[in-house]
Amino acid sequence: MSDLQVQIFGVKKSAATRAAERFFKERKVKIHMVDLKERPIAKGELARFVQKFGLNALLDLDGKAYAQSNLAYLRTTEDSVIAKVIETPELLKLPLVRAGKVLTVGEDMAGWKAMLDG
Repeated sequence: MSDLQVQIFGVKKSAATRAAERFFKERKVKIHMVDLKERPIAKGELARFVQKFGLNALLDLDGKAYAQSNLAYLRTTEDSVIAKVIETPELLKLPLVRAGKVLTVGEDMAGWKAMLDG
């Protein structure tokens, strides 16, 4: 269990990202934090989450960035939405958390606990 490592993809000013960091730190889990403002998520990494949850489940449909992006009104391909998400991480429901093959989206306390048990 002590060798569990989680990767957190988020932005520092996101409350949910900070909640994930705090959750794992309090449980002494090794964290690899990727600030998407400094380093965009790799397309392959994002693809894992898209495969598991579907692209729409990853989008923060209630967020300001989504409203400003006009994505709801654009007829666009999944690839172009993915490109936009990589360049504008605020479009995502953050954080995206990965521990091995276990993935979670957004503030998902139950999912994070499952990572610890898994």
